Amino acid sequence: MVAWSRCCDDLAVSSPAPNRESLQRRALRLEYATIVWNVGEAGLAIGLGLAAGSLALVGFGVDSVVEVFASVVVVWHLRSTHAADHPGRTRRALQLTAGAFLALAIVLTIAGINDLVSGRQAGESPWGITYLAITVVVMFGLAFLKRRTAGELGSAPLAAEAAMTFLDGWLAAATLLGLALNAAVGWWWADPAAALIVAMAAANEARENWEEAGELG
Repeated sequence: MVAWSRCCDDLAVSSPAPNRESLQRRALRLEYATIVWNVGEAGLAIGLGLAAGSLALVGFGVDSVVEVFASVVVVWHLRSTHAADHPGRTRRALQLTAGAFLALAIVLTIAGINDLVSGRQAGESPWGITYLAITVVVMFGLAFLKRRTAGELGSAPLAAEAAMTFLDGWLAAATLLGLALNAAVGWWWADPAAALIVAMAAANEARENWEEAGELG
C-alpha cells in the first residue's frame, strides 16, 4: 500500500502552469464524482443493510461517509490559492486524511469483531450484492484515475485519497464476497473476517500518511 500513499520525489516536480490547471480541474472532477457517488452509496448501503439486518452493509455505508470527508479534504487542498504541493497545506491535508483512514479502521474493526463474536447471520440482500458489484468497478476505476492524476500533478493528498478509494473498492469486493458466500453456503464469518483485513490495511495507511505529514513539518 506504500505505493498508493506516497508520492515519489520524481512526482514532486511541478508541471507547467497551464498543464497544472488542467490537471487540477481533472482532479476536482474526480473528487466531485467520488463525493456524489459516496453520498448515494452511504444512504443506499445503510438502508439495504438495515432492511437485511446486515452489519456488513451498514459498515460499508459508514465507510462511504468517511471517504466523503477525505474527498472534501482533497477538494479543500486543490482549490487553495497556493501551489498544490505547498508544504503547510499538504501536511494538514495528509493529517486529515490519516484521521479518516484511522476512523475507517476503527469502524471496520468494531463491526468485524462484533459480527464474529455474536455469530449473527445477516439475511440475504440480492440488491446489496448487485450494487456492490457495480461499486467495485466504479471505485477501482476512480482510484486508477486519481492515482494517475496525482502522479502527474505531484499531489500527495490526492495520492493518499486515491489509496482510500482503492481500499473502498477492496472493501466492496470483500463485502460482496462475504454476502455471496453467506447466501450460497452459509459462511457467515467470511464478511467480518475480510472487513478486519481491510481495517488493518486502513490503519497502516493512517500511520504512513501521518508519518509523511511529519516529514513535511
